[in-house]
Amino acid sequence: MFRCGLQEFSLILMVSFLSVSWSAEGVFAQEKGKAGGAQNSQSSKKQKNGRAKKKPAPFRWVNSLPASAAKTPGLQHGTFKSPSLNKKVGYCIYLPADYAKSEGSEKKYPVVYYLHGGRPGNELKSIKLAPEIDKAMSQQNVAPMIYVFVNGGPVSHYNMPDDPAAQGADVFINELIPHIDSTYRTIAVRAGRGIEGFSQGGRGTARLMFRHPELFCSAAPGGGGHATEKKISESGGQESAKLIFAKGDNTWDLTAVYLDKLKSVPDLTPLNILVHVGDQGFNYENNLAWMAHLKSQGIEHQKMIVPDVGHTAMGIYQKRGLDIMRFHEKNFGVEIE
Repeated sequence: MFRCGLQEFSLILMVSFLSVSWSAEGVFAQEKGKAGGAQNSQSSKKQKNGRAKKKPAPFRWVNSLPASAAKTPGLQHGTFKSPSLNKKVGYCIYLPADYAKSEGSEKKYPVVYYLHGGRPGNELKSIKLAPEIDKAMSQQNVAPMIYVFVNGGPVSHYNMPDDPAAQGADVFINELIPHIDSTYRTIAVRAGRGIEGFSQGGRGTARLMFRHPELFCSAAPGGGGHATEKKISESGGQESAKLIFAKGDNTWDLTAVYLDKLKSVPDLTPLNILVHVGDQGFNYENNLAWMAHLKSQGIEHQKMIVPDVGHTAMGIYQKRGLDIMRFHEKNFGVEIE
């Protein structure tokens, strides 16, 4: 009888212990699930908002072409000695097949300067578009043009006040363009020069086309962060505590500079402008707002809204790249031979 009671008592203790263990394990699993769910939700949210990005590599003015670039005929890497930086600066250049065929002749070609996205970026950042450009030209869907992929400096196409090493806009405008015109057979006047870019490059394109309309006849800013540019305008140049630009150097205030130039510079005709953006991109709404600003200022422009495309230059080019190239082609007045 005692043995029986002892066994019964032992059984009761065992059941109680297991119940507590299962309960604790259940609570632990539940909390772990909540934490995992929260982490997954955060990770998903970061990926969705494009914030879960790798830390960018240190900025360099010269970056070698990857081996994969050899697959695109005509894509080359070059450098020039920057007088202001006293160092070499890299660029990538796409020369159409027709350029090599006409070697020894006096035939000249229009140039589109492509400004990369990202901050910082470099001359390699946008060369993934080169195969699309080469395909369009080799299939004779658009006239031969030269494309130059610019290194925008440590703050991507901006000049930083009081920092001589971060004058990306001036290195491009005052040094790279003259180098390209003196090195290659270009149409070295406004009528043969275009500018284009996406994201940070869209912001850079918009600012530089308004600041230097005498240099370009064709401009295609894409997917630019114009909400950030408006913040810079409204804060007297401050994008963040560490990024403070010159007052008025933004895509909103520079419209007035552009309009003043049109009035004051004899024979300066308006820019041909094409604003392009994907309707799934996070900059879509602020591009619409910026275009409304352009319209309110009386600045004529075309718009290209690419459906079902997010914040991606490649996505834009795969769907409508040929139309953007034909926009430049029309403005340059060149034809397929």
